[in-house]
Amino acid sequence: MSEQTSPNAVSATTDSTDSARGDIGRRIAQRREELGLTREKAASRAGTAPGYVQYLEEQSTAMPGTAVLIRLADALQTSVAALRGGDADLPPGVGRAARHPELVELSAEECWIRLSRHGVGRLAIDTPEGPTIVPLNYTVIDGAVMFRTASDAVPATAVGAHVAFEVDHIDEALSQGWSVLIRGFARAVTDPDAVRRLTELAYSGPWAGGERDVWVRLEPVDTSGRRITVR
Repeated sequence: MSEQTSPNAVSATTDSTDSARGDIGRRIAQRREELGLTREKAASRAGTAPGYVQYLEEQSTAMPGTAVLIRLADALQTSVAALRGGDADLPPGVGRAARHPELVELSAEECWIRLSRHGVGRLAIDTPEGPTIVPLNYTVIDGAVMFRTASDAVPATAVGAHVAFEVDHIDEALSQGWSVLIRGFARAVTDPDAVRRLTELAYSGPWAGGERDVWVRLEPVDTSGRRITVR
């Protein structure tokens, strides 16, 4: 009889690997993946060995020297401060504009390609206290933005209302980025089978934690987006 790895064993291995990674390693891996680079390619650009890049990404005790970080930052088109987490508490976009930026409209298809990578977006809604914008985790399923929240949380007041939802990405090193805006109508998902399916397909649990079992579907009315490129 052939042996099979159980889902619990895979989960335990993944959790163990995640807990072993240090902050610098996480940032190196995240930036490398954002650029679509393999470890081999990133190592080649930085003038080091792929095994060393793997060591930095996976070992929490790894403490690369400044010279190595400078080469890695250059290879990953970022800064040493960013790899060290020095900008963790800064708002995005503190860098200066490029000399020759160009604003380009995104097609609806391009907008949804970016949205479908999932992540964190901002929901704009009207509340009794006035217009409010809140960040939340979301997933794109069946051509719509889905998010979950608590029944007494601000995002839950979006149900039954017209709202706006925005997602963006900023590349500080290159002074470029993109943003996508959706306007639509928010509806609660209440069918038990649909809720179960959404829970299974969700890209991530809410970062804020807690009991957030209200699923909301944002049905798009119009979608627009722009990106800043550097000539």
